[in-house]
Amino acid sequence: MAQQKPPSAHTQSRGDAWHAFGALVAGVLVYGLIGWALDQWLGTSFLVAVGILLGAALGIYMTWKRFNAPPADSSQQ
Repeated sequence: MAQQKPPSAHTQSRGDAWHAFGALVAGVLVYGLIGWALDQWLGTSFLVAVGILLGAALGIYMTWKRFNAPPADSSQQ
């Protein structure tokens, strides 16, 4: 079968930056929304802040985990 070329370094770095940004923003939005909904349901006012901080932390963790993964060994298929 034909082997695929790996993406160039320029394309890879630009895609990685958007992935990191997307993971951070998505975490803040999703967990902030969950915190807001819980605030409305429970009648509290602090869970939205907890959700935003938790979402940011998880977004940073997901980004760190992705970029610190060991490189895939392409010789084994």
